[in-house]
Amino acid sequence: MTTRIDFIRHGEPEGGSMYRGSAIDHPLSSKGWEQMRAALGSSCHWDVIVSSPLRRSLAFAEELGRKHGLPVETEADFREVGFGSWEGHTREEILAQDPEGYAAFYRDPVHCRPAGAEELPAFGRRVAEAFERTLERHAGRRILVVAHAGVIRATLGHVLQAPPEAWYRVQVDNAGISRFQRRNGIDQLLFHNRSRI
Repeated sequence: MTTRIDFIRHGEPEGGSMYRGSAIDHPLSSKGWEQMRAALGSSCHWDVIVSSPLRRSLAFAEELGRKHGLPVETEADFREVGFGSWEGHTREEILAQDPEGYAAFYRDPVHCRPAGAEELPAFGRRVAEAFERTLERHAGRRILVVAHAGVIRATLGHVLQAPPEAWYRVQVDNAGISRFQRRNGIDQLLFHNRSRI
């Protein structure tokens, strides 16, 4: 049996690029909607859609579900990692306020977290559990997950058995698509961060 699971990161939200985490939930901007629609095109490649509950993911998942007559489920554990004190701030603001802390985070994102941030191994466990639940619930089907950069990084870590220290070495673009499959109990990454399906 083969189960295919595609992940797409949400498009650009209103307010542009910033650390939103799980507490700040801006809707998609016009550009973000365009990115998502362009990435997936007009064809339907799935049997079910699973979405983060955050509206920058869920609103598009619901539109796509209506368009293709697909069921849409929400999975709370596919919400973005909590960034604590960085939430609501841009990369430039953090670099200006705390360049050493910013550099330390990208060198060691496990031990150099922003104040109040969700622990990265715990985040990885919740995403891995959601991934496993989703594959079990929809075994043999084609699944689309609409979620976040952190969720995709954690899923890559789970499938590739890469430690959390390595996850931020992976680029995940707005509306970037990654495809995994489980065949005969073996998980594989088929592609990552494509701009079109």
